[in-house]
Amino acid sequence: MDVAKLVAALADGSQSLAQAFGIDLLKNRSLYLACLPTTAGTGSEVSPNAILLDESCRLKKAVISPHLVPDVACVDPLLTHSAPPAVTAATGLDALTHCIEAYANRFAHPLVDRYALEGVRLIANHLPAAIADGRDASARAKLALGSLYGGLCLGPVNTAAVHALAYPLGSEYAVAHGVSIAVLLPHVLRFNLPAAPERYANIALALGVEPTSSPLATAERGVERLMQLLHSCPIPRRISDLGVTAEVLPRLVKSAMTVTRLLKNNPRGVNEQDALAIYQSAF
Repeated sequence: MDVAKLVAALADGSQSLAQAFGIDLLKNRSLYLACLPTTAGTGSEVSPNAILLDESCRLKKAVISPHLVPDVACVDPLLTHSAPPAVTAATGLDALTHCIEAYANRFAHPLVDRYALEGVRLIANHLPAAIADGRDASARAKLALGSLYGGLCLGPVNTAAVHALAYPLGSEYAVAHGVSIAVLLPHVLRFNLPAAPERYANIALALGVEPTSSPLATAERGVERLMQLLHSCPIPRRISDLGVTAEVLPRLVKSAMTVTRLLKNNPRGVNEQDALAIYQSAF
């Protein structure tokens, strides 16, 4: 869908792709655009974002513009029924992370919060069933709605450090985006908890955790619940499972630190030492 969005915007030849990389640099879009997601998913069908890999410098780059919001989004869960379990898991965890990072975010917004928390509830509750039986129509419908909610969070708020640190795994090692997100998610959340315990406690409640004596304790249980969900998914759980060696982690740090448009959203500041510690924990 990201490619389709950019083709629709750049087809008239008035601007090159290189000129459009960045925020609000795309001039216009003259072609009608309809997006139909076949996973649940990226949320690209309702977002102003398109992400591509620049192979010349091995970096993921973004075009972000209101011109990339499609004219029509047709979200039909039937289109996701044939997605195999590993794809269902990876894309579902990506959508879940959209919701989590939009809620625990320096630029969180009350209206977006409603989409984010409901997206967390829907995806956490129904992802295992969709993985177990791809023809489970109810689970697929709930996942599709949760993914849509996550996509609606991307324009006004967007994601944060999980996505920023995941990008180099995709650009340098061709790791599927949802997989790179999944291996980093609990480790970034543990790093972030002290900066926003109340927010992460609310996320934990949405994940199905019972409240405890303090927001921080509830938030910590939320990370444990998330780990249980990850263990139920048929995807790798460690960076070392992805063909990445420990020696390259500092290079990944350098690449991740360039994704300032997302790092600035993180509830806790991330420097190079922090990023390296997160990578090592996930390794």
